[in-house]
Amino acid sequence: MHALDALGNPTRRTILRTLRASPLAVGELATRFPVSRPAISRHLRVLEDAGLVEQRHQGTRSVYAVRVQGLASVREFVDEFWETALSRLEELAKE
Repeated sequence: MHALDALGNPTRRTILRTLRASPLAVGELATRFPVSRPAISRHLRVLEDAGLVEQRHQGTRSVYAVRVQGLASVREFVDEFWETALSRLEELAKE
C-alpha cells in the first residue's frame, strides 16, 4: 500500500501524529481514541504495511513508532507539485 493511501484515513493520520511524540503500545494508543483496540490494531497494520510505522517488541507488548523513511514517497509526490509551481512562478517573474 502506498503511504498516501494509508494517510487517506483521518484516524490513521491522527495515530501517526500521536506517535510522532513518542512510541506507544497498542493499548496506550487505544485509550486516546474513540475506537476499539482491535480497530487501532487494524489501523496500525495498514500504517505498517505502508511503511509509515514500525513495530518493536518490548516484553509482551508491541510498541509502535513512526518510521520517518516511510514518508519519503509522500514527500516525493508533494515535491512534484512544488517543482511545477516554482517553474510557473519563474515564468511569471520573467514576464
